Amino acid sequence: MAEIIKSETAFIESLAAFRFTEALSNGKSAEEAPPSRVDSVMIDGEAIPRFVNEFWTSRQRQAASIHEVSYRACFKPQLPRFFIERLSAPGDRIYDPFTGRGTTIIEAGLLDRQVVANDVNPLSKILSESRFQIPDLEALATRLEEIPLEKGVRSDIDLSMFYHEDTERALEALREYLRERKASGKEDGLDRWIRMVATNRLSGHSPGFFSVYTLPPNQAVSPERQRRINRQRKQTPDYRDIRKLILKKSKQLISRLSETQAEHLSRNGETALFLSEDARYTAAIANNSIQLTVTSPPFLNVVQYAADNWLRCWFNDIDAEEVAEKITVLTKLEDWQEVMGGVFRELFRITKTGGWVAFEVGEVRNGKINLDEYVVPLGKAAGFHCAGILINEQAFTKTANIWGIHNNRRGTNSNRIVMFSKKGT
Repeated sequence: MAEIIKSETAFIESLAAFRFTEALSNGKSAEEAPPSRVDSVMIDGEAIPRFVNEFWTSRQRQAASIHEVSYRACFKPQLPRFFIERLSAPGDRIYDPFTGRGTTIIEAGLLDRQVVANDVNPLSKILSESRFQIPDLEALATRLEEIPLEKGVRSDIDLSMFYHEDTERALEALREYLRERKASGKEDGLDRWIRMVATNRLSGHSPGFFSVYTLPPNQAVSPERQRRINRQRKQTPDYRDIRKLILKKSKQLISRLSETQAEHLSRNGETALFLSEDARYTAAIANNSIQLTVTSPPFLNVVQYAADNWLRCWFNDIDAEEVAEKITVLTKLEDWQEVMGGVFRELFRITKTGGWVAFEVGEVRNGKINLDEYVVPLGKAAGFHCAGILINEQAFTKTANIWGIHNNRRGTNSNRIVMFSKKGT
C-alpha cells in the first residue's frame, strides 16, 4: 500500500524519484531499477513536466479477480490504483465520468473509497453495480436452479449462427426471467449478478462462453460475419450449459478476492451513485464533493457502439441504435476538444479544493496525435492546474493480431495520463 501524499509538490517529487516496485520486489537493487526519466513539453507557453517510467505492472493476475469482465477499450486496474492509493484516503469519493466496465470505481471500492460512476451507456451500470455485492455461491447455484431454463422458446431473431438450439432456448428463458423480475420490482443482488455474468458470457472465443467460437467478448460480430467464421472453421454451435458456465465464471471472479475486499465493496456499494448522463451535465453530483477522478474518455471514433454491443443490448432489452445516438462519437479533433472542454468544466465544479483529476489518453492514429498535449489546455481553461504528464511505459508480451495491430509497433504502447489539481483561491 502506497503512502497517501498530501501536497502536489510531494506527489511530483515522488514521481521523479519513483523506482518500479516490481523490479525491487524481484531482488533487483535500487540502482538496477532507475528513477523516472523526467523532461518537459511546451504547451500553451508553459513547460509541463513529464515523468516516464513503468509505474505499475500490467500483469492481470496482480489485480483483484473481480475486475475480469471483458469490455472494449478499458485500462488495467493498476492504473487507477496507483492514483487512488496516493491521492485519496479511505472514505473519500472517487469518480469516473466514463465508467465503462467499472475499473476505476471497483478498484476504489476495493480500497474502501466511496464511488460515483457515470456512463451514458446503460451496459456500464449492468456490468459494474452488481460487483459491489458479492454473492454466496450456494445461494447463486440455488437461484440458477430455480430459473426454468428448460422452458425457453427460440428467439424472435435468428441466433442460430451463435448458439445451439437448446442453448438459445435457455438464454431466452433467462432473459424472460430477468425481464419479469425487474419489471415486478423483485430484482435483487443475485439477479443483477446473474445478468452481469450472462451479459459477459454471451459470445467469445473459448468453451467458457455460451456461443460457438467467435471474436473475444468485448465485441459482437454481425450474424453474417459469424456465418463466415463458422464456414471457415467448419464449426457448428454445440450445446453450452448456461447454469454451469455462470457458476464457473462467478467462482473465477471471486477467486482472488479477500473477505476484507468483499466487505469494502459491500459497504461502498451502499453509498454508491450510478448515473447515466452526458458527462458535461451531472447535476446529481454535488459541488466540491469529489477528491479524485480517474478516467479515460472515448477517443476519436474508436468504438462503434451498436455494431459492438448489439448482442449484449438484445439480451438486456436495450435499443442499441438509441443508445448509439446518445454516445459522443467524434471524428474531428476540434469537436472532441469542444466536448472534453465541457467535461472539464463539470469536473472543476465537482472536485474538492486540493482534489485531483487523472485523465488518461492514448496515442491515436498510429501515434500521430498525442491527445495529452491537447488535454492540458482544456483542463487549464476550466480552472485546474496541470501538475504534469505521467507516461507509463511497458513491454508487451502479446500482440493484438485480432485487431490487425501489433502492440509494440502500431498500437498504444503506453498510458499517457494528464494530472490536474484544483488549488485553493
